[in-house]
Amino acid sequence: MPNSADVAFLTDLFRAAVEAADPKAAMAPLLPNKPNGRTVVIGAGKGAAQMAVAFEELWDGPLEGVVVTRYGYAAQTKQIRVLEASHPVPDENGMEATQALFDAVSALNKDDLVIALICGGGSALLPAPPEGLSLADEQALNEALLASGAPISAMNAIRKQCSQIKGGRLAAAAHPARVISYVVSDVPGDDPAQVASGPTVPDESDRAKAIAAIDAYGIKLPENVHSHIETTPEAPHPADTEFEGNEVHVIASAAISLEAAAEQASKSGTTPVILSDAIEGEARDVGLVHAAIAREVATKDRPFSTPVVILSGGETTVTIRTTGGKGGRNTEFLLAFAGGVENLELTALSADTDGIDGSEDNAGAFADGTTWQRLRSAGSDPSKLLADHNAWTAFDLVGDLFAPGPTGTNVNDFRAILIKDQQV
Repeated sequence: MPNSADVAFLTDLFRAAVEAADPKAAMAPLLPNKPNGRTVVIGAGKGAAQMAVAFEELWDGPLEGVVVTRYGYAAQTKQIRVLEASHPVPDENGMEATQALFDAVSALNKDDLVIALICGGGSALLPAPPEGLSLADEQALNEALLASGAPISAMNAIRKQCSQIKGGRLAAAAHPARVISYVVSDVPGDDPAQVASGPTVPDESDRAKAIAAIDAYGIKLPENVHSHIETTPEAPHPADTEFEGNEVHVIASAAISLEAAAEQASKSGTTPVILSDAIEGEARDVGLVHAAIAREVATKDRPFSTPVVILSGGETTVTIRTTGGKGGRNTEFLLAFAGGVENLELTALSADTDGIDGSEDNAGAFADGTTWQRLRSAGSDPSKLLADHNAWTAFDLVGDLFAPGPTGTNVNDFRAILIKDQQV
C-alpha cells in the first residue's frame, strides 16, 4: 500500500484543486445587471446542478429555468429544475432534457436574459440528432469517438455536425435574448466552445474539419452518419448576428486548480512544479513520459530536486484496442506510470476532478514504486491488465482506488507525483 501520509498529502492537493473550481466564488464578481424581462437559466454537465445552486444563492431577483446533469449528480435547487440523463452514452432522458432546454429559451425577447451554466459532460447529456439521424445513431457516434483516441477538439468538430444543439445552436435559439455563459473548462487550452461541445458558444470548425478528423484518426462511423456529415449545412459561425451582445466567461479551469494545488503543497513544505495544464495524448504513453521524468528526478535529482511534487493536468485519451476491460484514462495513465517507476520512493495520484474516471465510481487511483510487484504477488500480470484496458481491476485488486464521489465541478484530469529523497 502507498504510504498513508503521502496519500493524505496528495488527497489534500486534490481537494485544493477542486475547491479552486468552486463556481459560486467564481461567478460572484461576474454577475450582470438584472434585465427588464425574464431571467432564464439553462445548463448542462456533470456539475450543472451545483452551478445552478450557486447561481440561485447569488441572484436576488426572480429566475426560472432547467439544467441537466448525469444520473446521481443532482442537487437540491429552489427555482431551477434539475433533470438527469446518461453519461457517457446518451439516452432518451437526455433527448427529453435537450427539448426542455429549447423550451426554456423559446419565445424570448430582447429584454430577457439567459444564463447558461456549462461544464464538462454536457455533450453526452444533450443528444439532439438532426433530421435523418436517430438517438441510436448519436449513441453509435459517441461510442466510436470515445474509442478512437482522438483529442477533444477533433471529437467536437465531428459532434457539432451531427447535432441540433451543439456548436452554439442553443444560444441561437434564444435570440434575441442576451446569453451569458459561465463555463467550467475541462478541456486543454480552455476554449469555451469545446466544453460540452459548446451549446451556447459557436466556433469556426466546419464540415471540412470534421471530415479531416474522421480520416486522420481512422474513426469508423455508421454509413448514414458519415453521409450526413458530408452533406449537412454548416454549423453557426461566431460572427453570426444571433450571437451579438452575448458574453462568455471561463470561471474555472485546470490552470487555476493546479495553481491552488501548488499553493497547498508549498504551505505543507513541499516544493511544487507544474509541468502543464494542457497535456493530451494516449493515457498510457503520457504515463510512461511522466514515469521517465519521475525516474530522472528520483535517481539523478534533475531537472527538479527532491523532495518535490510534480503536478499536471489536461485530458488524455484511451484508444480501445480490446473490449471487456474496466477503467478510465486516469487509471490507465497510472497503471502505465507504475510500471515505469518500480522500486522508487514515490507516490502518485491521478484522478478526474469531477469524481468519476471512466465507467466506474472511482475518480482515479494511487500508485507507488511497489504497485506492479503487489499485483504480481496477487497473482495478476500488470502488463496484461494494461493491455486489456483493465486498470480499474488492477487498482481494485490492490485496494488503491480513489473514490471521493461527485465533486460538483469538472476541470479535467489532476495528476500529482510526490517524490521523496531516495533511501540509500
